[in-house]
Amino acid sequence: MEALLTSTAVVAFAEIGDKTMLLAIVLAARLRAPWQILAGIFFATICNHALAALLGSEVAGLVDAPWFRIAVALGFIAMAAWTLVPDKLDEDEEGFRHRGGPFLTTLVSFFLVEMGDKTQIATIALGAQYHNVLAVATGTTLGMMLANGPAVFLGENLVRRISLKATRTAAALLFFALGLWQLAAVLGWL
Repeated sequence: MEALLTSTAVVAFAEIGDKTMLLAIVLAARLRAPWQILAGIFFATICNHALAALLGSEVAGLVDAPWFRIAVALGFIAMAAWTLVPDKLDEDEEGFRHRGGPFLTTLVSFFLVEMGDKTQIATIALGAQYHNVLAVATGTTLGMMLANGPAVFLGENLVRRISLKATRTAAALLFFALGLWQLAAVLGWL
């Protein structure tokens, strides 16, 4: 349960103001098919994050040494710093094209944009920490949906009302706390 709840919280906070959230707003404004967009986000995220959690779990299982656990902890601390940097979606207004309908457009866009994104890297680290692919992938997908669901339906209105800076700061503090907690566990302080 800890893996599920931690994964949900980490990604929900980290996703606020992230480029994939901005992509959700752009897709919702342009395609006007919220349920198809949400389905595309869900399936892209579950595929992407299941692979990321599996990778993290497998790598941690192969290299279950203190230095690796310290690297994971330092990764969380680095994610804290990265989370403080706001994302921008470099979208050309005239160049936006889609084929295959809103679901397929969203599925492909989200899967590709999420590659190497901070939430995917966080999912790898969470998979390495918890060794529970199902709980981590479910939690990170739930966090993604909690953040992007309102973005799809409320779009720009939501972004104007929520302080993205405060949310990024909260997410950074959560990543930092996870990193410190992991370091303390490796060093035997817990």
